[in-house]
Amino acid sequence: MSSPNSVSLSGMSEGEAQEFHKYYLQGMFLFVAIAVVAHLLVWFWRPWIPGPQGYASLEDVGQTVTALLPTLA
Repeated sequence: MSSPNSVSLSGMSEGEAQEFHKYYLQGMFLFVAIAVVAHLLVWFWRPWIPGPQGYASLEDVGQTVTALLPTLA
Protein backbone atom coordinates (compact mmCIF):
# COMPACT_ATOMS: atom_id res chain seq x y z
CA MET A 1 0.00 0.00 0.00
CA SER A 2 2.36 2.74 1.13
CA SER A 3 5.93 2.63 -0.04
CA PRO A 4 8.86 3.82 2.09
CA ASN A 5 9.36 6.68 -0.38
CA SER A 6 5.81 7.99 -0.10
CA VAL A 7 5.49 11.63 0.86
CA SER A 8 2.86 13.22 3.10
CA LEU A 9 1.19 16.61 2.75
CA SER A 10 4.16 18.25 4.48
CA GLY A 11 6.50 16.99 1.79
CA MET A 12 8.53 14.88 4.21
CA SER A 13 8.92 11.15 4.29
CA GLU A 14 8.21 9.23 7.49
CA GLY A 15 11.89 9.13 8.45
CA GLU A 16 12.35 12.85 7.80
CA ALA A 17 9.26 13.65 9.85
CA GLN A 18 10.53 11.58 12.79
CA GLU A 19 13.95 13.25 12.60
CA PHE A 20 12.33 16.71 12.49
CA HIS A 21 10.12 15.78 15.45
CA LYS A 22 13.14 14.60 17.46
CA TYR A 23 15.01 17.89 16.92
CA TYR A 24 11.87 19.92 17.57
CA LEU A 25 11.36 18.21 20.94
CA GLN A 26 15.03 18.69 21.88
CA GLY A 27 14.75 22.39 21.12
CA MET A 28 11.53 22.70 23.07
CA PHE A 29 12.98 20.94 26.13
CA LEU A 30 16.07 23.17 25.98
CA PHE A 31 13.87 26.27 25.77
CA VAL A 32 11.75 25.13 28.72
CA ALA A 33 14.85 24.33 30.80
CA ILE A 34 16.31 27.79 30.13
CA ALA A 35 12.97 29.41 30.97
CA VAL A 36 12.71 27.50 34.27
CA VAL A 37 16.24 28.50 35.28
CA ALA A 38 15.56 32.13 34.32
CA HIS A 39 12.35 32.19 36.36
CA LEU A 40 14.10 30.68 39.38
CA LEU A 41 16.88 33.26 39.18
CA VAL A 42 14.37 36.10 38.94
CA TRP A 43 12.41 34.63 41.85
CA PHE A 44 15.56 34.57 44.01
CA TRP A 45 16.43 38.11 42.93
CA ARG A 46 13.00 39.64 43.43
CA PRO A 47 10.13 37.31 44.43
CA TRP A 48 6.77 38.35 43.06
CA ILE A 49 4.98 37.00 46.18
CA PRO A 50 6.52 38.55 49.31
CA GLY A 51 6.83 36.77 52.64
CA PRO A 52 4.82 37.48 55.82
CA GLN A 53 6.80 40.66 56.60
CA GLY A 54 6.35 42.00 53.09
CA TYR A 55 9.33 42.92 50.97
CA ALA A 56 11.43 43.65 54.09
CA SER A 57 11.84 39.88 54.47
CA LEU A 58 13.96 39.76 51.31
CA GLU A 59 17.15 41.03 52.91
CA ASP A 60 18.79 37.58 53.11
CA VAL A 61 18.11 36.63 49.48
CA GLY A 62 21.80 37.15 48.72
CA GLN A 63 22.73 34.37 51.14
CA THR A 64 20.18 32.04 49.57
CA VAL A 65 21.46 32.68 46.05
CA THR A 66 25.07 32.29 47.18
CA ALA A 67 24.21 28.92 48.73
CA LEU A 68 22.23 27.77 45.68
CA LEU A 69 24.60 28.75 42.86
CA PRO A 70 27.21 26.02 43.53
CA THR A 71 24.48 23.38 43.21
CA LEU A 72 23.56 24.67 39.73
CA ALA A 73 27.12 24.39 38.43
